[in-house]
Amino acid sequence: MKVSKILSFTGAAVTVMAFAPSSALAALTPATGGDNPDVSNIATRFNVLTTYTPSMFLRTLINVMLGIAGVASFIFLLWGGLQWILAGGDKEGTEKARKKITAALIGLALVFSAYALLFIMRALFNIDVISVNLTQLGA
Repeated sequence: MKVSKILSFTGAAVTVMAFAPSSALAALTPATGGDNPDVSNIATRFNVLTTYTPSMFLRTLINVMLGIAGVASFIFLLWGGLQWILAGGDKEGTEKARKKITAALIGLALVFSAYALLFIMRALFNIDVISVNLTQLGA
């Protein structure tokens, strides 16, 4: 009974998170002009991409990797908690779950401390470690 409640709650939460960006993206208006709006004004649609520098891409990549690592650690934490619940008092099962939870908490601490260190260096010392001076390829 408890497993079915956990699975239904998890499914509902995943569904809500999956469809949450759709309301924000629905407000975007496509480029207009010509007979086929999907093909027209391609240059203006991707104009923002031409202004990005390699350092911007690197900053975005680092932020995305930190986010993925944080989400993965959180998923392992939930997985360990579910293993602990489903172990039912089995010593070996609870020990495996405890090790997984400990590793997930260490991973979360590492991700948050890396992000905090980068933020503190940027805020207090005005040193932006993420923003590397790379010249644009076409320039």
